[in-house]
Amino acid sequence: MPPRPFRIDVPQAVLTDLHRRLDATRFPEPLPGAPWERGADVSYIRELCSHWRHQYDWRRHEAELNRFPQFLCEVDGVDLHFWHVQGKGPSPMPLLLTHGWPGSIYEFHHLIGSLTDPAAHGGDARDAFDVVIPALPGYGFSGKPREPGWNAARVAAAFDRLMVEHLGYSRYGAQGGDWGGLVTTALGVEHAEHLVGIHLNLALAGPPPGEEQGELAQAYGQKMAAIMAAETGYFQVQSTKPMSLAIAQSDSPAGLAAWIIEKFQTWSDCGGQLERVLSKDWLLTNLMFYWVTNSAASAANLYYETHGVGRADSSRPVRVPTAVAVFPKEIPLPPRRWLEARYNLRRYSEMAQGGHFAAVDAPDLFLADVRAFFRELR
Repeated sequence: MPPRPFRIDVPQAVLTDLHRRLDATRFPEPLPGAPWERGADVSYIRELCSHWRHQYDWRRHEAELNRFPQFLCEVDGVDLHFWHVQGKGPSPMPLLLTHGWPGSIYEFHHLIGSLTDPAAHGGDARDAFDVVIPALPGYGFSGKPREPGWNAARVAAAFDRLMVEHLGYSRYGAQGGDWGGLVTTALGVEHAEHLVGIHLNLALAGPPPGEEQGELAQAYGQKMAAIMAAETGYFQVQSTKPMSLAIAQSDSPAGLAAWIIEKFQTWSDCGGQLERVLSKDWLLTNLMFYWVTNSAASAANLYYETHGVGRADSSRPVRVPTAVAVFPKEIPLPPRRWLEARYNLRRYSEMAQGGHFAAVDAPDLFLADVRAFFRELR
């Protein structure tokens, strides 16, 4: 089926129900220790939920989201929701942008103008892109898969079909971090004939032969062991028993907020002060992509499909031109030598600031790096 025009229009009954649930929230007493030390900070989540209930205006943000052309397109039995904005320049390059968890397509919203019409935003018209920003299956306003098997590779295949078969782009660039990094890498592995190049702010690679037991492998292994011990409780839950937690998240907006906002607090380059980088309204608009679509379970299920029943492969070579942007507050990326062994690494940029959510943590650095990489491939 061809893409169908779409507008976000959340029923008022959903918003009324949200307010009712926020009014009825029962918060626990804080645990001993510093704020955020043992998970979400109760006082901050209480404050955020009060803002959600009394100050946050979804209709204003909904209208802003609807400023850009968006569509639904059925691919492999699932409706994909996406923004598709044509570039303004002599020869715009098609660019697929893929988000992750606990983000949404909203991570890229503020960059659409600069990417599609650079001349109007202080840039060069020759850097214009035709931008396609799809919501992952099971996320936001995309449809929810009704059968097993929707892992990162299958998502990549669906996105490639969207770009080539349904939107008519025989060649395109792709960018991603978090799940977007895995999906974009899978595009480079399985659909290289359609890729001009890929830009990643999260890349996976194992040690090349001969380095499995070396000092570099040991140092990287120690970094990852520390991360796994301190920061991957969410990963273990969502990779093994996603529905057990999702039932609670689907019932309690405060519970959903606690689970998601803690990750923005921990993974953003915010110096411990989240609102230095992301406002309450930004955080809540991103949350609404999960709440109003009741997609906590279907979003978490991507972990089960990719890391649970099927393991993510970090060894298959990627021959398309690749850029990796390294942001200092991101989880440790593999050593550059490992990335060079797996990817056709054309650009490697170590950034001065930014974290896991690079497009919103450090938007100017992110934008400049994406433009510079693809400029050489036009």
